[in-house]
Amino acid sequence: MTAIDMSSALEPLVGKRTAAALESLDITTVGALVRHYPRRYVDRGKLTDIAGLEIGEQATLVAQVEKSVLRDMRSRRGKLLNVVIRDEKGATIDCTFFNGHKVQHIIKPGVRAVFSGKVGVFNQKLQLTHPQFEPLDEADEIRPFLSVYPATGKITSQQVARCVRQVLDLLDDPTDPLPELVRGREKLAELGRALRRIHVPESEADIHAARHRLVWDEAMGVQLALALRRHATAQRPAAACPPVPGGLLDAFDARLPFALTAGQHTVGSEIAADLAREHPMNRLVQGDVGAGKTVVALRAMLQVVDGGRQAVLLAPTEVLAAQHARSLRALLGPLGRAGELDAAEQATSITLLTGSLGAKARRQALLDAQSGAAGIVVGTHALIQDHVGFADLGLVVVDEQHRFGVEQRDALRSRGELAPHVLVMTATPIPRTVAMTVYGDLEVSALRELPRGRSPISTSVVPLADKPTWFDRVWRRVREEVAAGHQAYVVCPRVGGTDAEVELVDTEDPDIGADSDDGESKRPPLAVLEVAPKLADGALEGLRIGVLHGKLPPDEKDAVMRAFERGGLDVLVATTVIEVGVDVPNSTAMVILDADRFGLSQLHQLRGRVGRGSAPGVCLLVTDMPAGTTARERLDAVAGTTDGFELARLDLELRREGDVLGALQSGRRSGLRLLSLLRHEEIIAKAQVYATHIVADDPGLRRHSGLAALVGETVGDEERAAYLDKV
Repeated sequence: MTAIDMSSALEPLVGKRTAAALESLDITTVGALVRHYPRRYVDRGKLTDIAGLEIGEQATLVAQVEKSVLRDMRSRRGKLLNVVIRDEKGATIDCTFFNGHKVQHIIKPGVRAVFSGKVGVFNQKLQLTHPQFEPLDEADEIRPFLSVYPATGKITSQQVARCVRQVLDLLDDPTDPLPELVRGREKLAELGRALRRIHVPESEADIHAARHRLVWDEAMGVQLALALRRHATAQRPAAACPPVPGGLLDAFDARLPFALTAGQHTVGSEIAADLAREHPMNRLVQGDVGAGKTVVALRAMLQVVDGGRQAVLLAPTEVLAAQHARSLRALLGPLGRAGELDAAEQATSITLLTGSLGAKARRQALLDAQSGAAGIVVGTHALIQDHVGFADLGLVVVDEQHRFGVEQRDALRSRGELAPHVLVMTATPIPRTVAMTVYGDLEVSALRELPRGRSPISTSVVPLADKPTWFDRVWRRVREEVAAGHQAYVVCPRVGGTDAEVELVDTEDPDIGADSDDGESKRPPLAVLEVAPKLADGALEGLRIGVLHGKLPPDEKDAVMRAFERGGLDVLVATTVIEVGVDVPNSTAMVILDADRFGLSQLHQLRGRVGRGSAPGVCLLVTDMPAGTTARERLDAVAGTTDGFELARLDLELRREGDVLGALQSGRRSGLRLLSLLRHEEIIAKAQVYATHIVADDPGLRRHSGLAALVGETVGDEERAAYLDKV
């Protein structure tokens, strides 16, 4: 038979039908199959005897099906499969499977399988209710560990295991892509041994050693991709914009009514040095809510304008873009009114460009950008469109980076012979491992201190399940703030408006939505269009209430926001459209309804909209979730600290890491199966150092073809091609 390797097709090896079934798992090659690792193992030495089972314990046992009967359910539609299983010592236990017709053809008399589930009791007899199960074949019976694989309806774990063993018997050990230096220093098993032992281990030590080695593969693949991206970016020429003494930046600093924090000075110096170089800056500035990122970004833009070039500020929403334009004009004063009668001598101008501008205003904005009349252009995704031109683009500032993809960030950077500098900002603090992976192509700066004058924010959970009478107190608290001359936000998870509407929170956590993460069914989330009129006719009657959400026409959104900013509204009932960038110093209270429907970082962002002036802020997290649930733990964590960096790490613990890592891969199926941002921080840090040295020495990875292939396996061939082919 022809020798096979990792790139060999599966069909000649496992048959046409099985190969087609494996495609449902996106497995088409030998390499993809052997990289499809077990999700868990059954240790035959730790199996439980049926006779020793106790109510409430989680049991795993090997037994043979003795009897199997399918019957109708009494209380509702559907079928139950009642099964009796017997272990090797002759003891029996009942098992019950819901939707039994789906497993009847597998769980039939004579079949031996591994059963896992919680021991309960029914009719005074022990039973397993809907246990997990894995049928066994003869080969499984002699192995100390049974490998359980991710599977689909088209192919079972047992069939996957059989295919893996079949392929491993034919496959020679692949050439190891990791340099011998790395393997020796880190005491890593060779790739061939690791692949065999992760699928067919003889001991727990085999499993640990194999996983450790294969985690390194994934970490190196990611860090090499990022090192290649950094190297490719650094090779492009950029327009050097050194500071200009006596220029616009110096004039702005002279009129600032407050002193910059030490952090703003430090980060500002890092950015100024980057802008002065002839290679493009590629820097991420992260800072907690209210840390002063806008001033840092504006100072960078002014340095570029002093150099005779333009700066662009890209915002994720029209509300935020308009808010930024107003904030920049207010900060600059006469320095931002070039062409107007009261403009300062060295003034520039600020242009707002969004998709909803009228035809006349849009033409003027496009002309200002194209001609260079606008030194600073603020806008949304509309700025990325091909027909938007610039006279001499020197800097792109991307606000709230997590709302944009890498491709969107790069769209403006790729225009022209000279690459613009790029400054990325986020008010969502990023754990170190996320910064090294998702943002590993960027230099990272952090603003950790708040500017002087920011007021404290107190946060409390309002647990309606335990204390329903507190709901009235929430609205009395809002009235107290308004009576004191302040304003308040009321935040709802969805817009509402139609009976058929099923809108969930616009949250970064895919596990938070219409259903509780604690397994209980929940009512539909509260909606702005339902809550606002009830408040106006009830608890907040007599107050001036406005409504703001993403479905409003842009001119209405802007009008509502302006009314709130100038004090024309007492209470703003809104969705998460106010999550970032909205700055109304007179707002001191926020009520977040159905707070358990939001992600942890999102709650922190929302909370940051209050306490931005001289008066302290209060944030009330209203929830129906009872104490002891995961949702309440999340809310208690937000109430327990205002440190966004601490919350960011906790948020990572609560979220799916695959969704975070998936941002590297532009929507393709993840090639990262073992790498954990929480558990493998040290490995990621070491891999980053190795990858940087390797790419510096061999920018095209021409002497490391195995590593080039590893990049393709982990983050995609498109990523590999994008940066290898340019070197």
